[in-house]
Amino acid sequence: MSERTTTRRRQLGAMMRKLRARKGMTLEEAGRLVGVSKATVSRYETQAGPVKWIVVDALCREYGATEAERKAVVGLAKDAKQQGWWSSFADSIPESMNLMLTLEDEAVRESHFSCVYVPGLLQTRAYSTALQKANEVPLEPAEIERLVDIRMKRQEILNRPKPLHLWAILDESVIRRIVGSPQAMKEQLDRLLEANDSPHITLQVLPFSKGAHAAALGSFVIIGGTEPALDVVYVDFHTGSLFLEKDEELERYRLAFEYLRAQALDMEASSAMIHRARKEL
Repeated sequence: MSERTTTRRRQLGAMMRKLRARKGMTLEEAGRLVGVSKATVSRYETQAGPVKWIVVDALCREYGATEAERKAVVGLAKDAKQQGWWSSFADSIPESMNLMLTLEDEAVRESHFSCVYVPGLLQTRAYSTALQKANEVPLEPAEIERLVDIRMKRQEILNRPKPLHLWAILDESVIRRIVGSPQAMKEQLDRLLEANDSPHITLQVLPFSKGAHAAALGSFVIIGGTEPALDVVYVDFHTGSLFLEKDEELERYRLAFEYLRAQALDMEASSAMIHRARKEL
């Protein structure tokens, strides 16, 4: 099974479990309604094995999924074997990155809170390269270039005919921390200023003066699909990554982002602060 299939199947299985649980239906009840076995329904909710989109469609209808939910889930089922653009880079991409790329490739919106570094979608090549060089495990130059190439390729989702809408809230430390050389940091701040002029990017800075805030424990991303019920939260830790999809988890992070958005400077004041930080370099 390809890595691309694994990531799509993981997301598809999670969605199918969520829809069935919301309906309060057992595996056996669901299978009986659409004419398949309990084992088949169970398999559709895991990462293993092929799926038939027509069965997925029937299950979604029995679960009472909205039209947007049904189309999103059936779309995943139909494209379960489709390879992503990143498959050409290498087979050694970690599963967490593979899943992140799959989710992001199909997202219509992303809400980022970054407390340490500039979000990957807004990084310059020099900034991204400096981050990879700072890895606690030294990387070979070829590996650094490969990882940076992937990050640069990711950014193309912002230039599509219907681009992803990105809302990024940056802790002030993000624009104050010099990553790479001062010149590289100036170029990175210029990129942020340019991004804040884009109609599909909203950028805010959360100043130190605001003190404690709703996400003091770390950075996170809310990856949004065509329907809020299909959202996923991505939390990146130093030792690994988490993908959260339970309703109570999603609600907690959505609420945190709303609080952060209210505490952060507006777009104009944020750009002014970035300008000041650039002048001080």
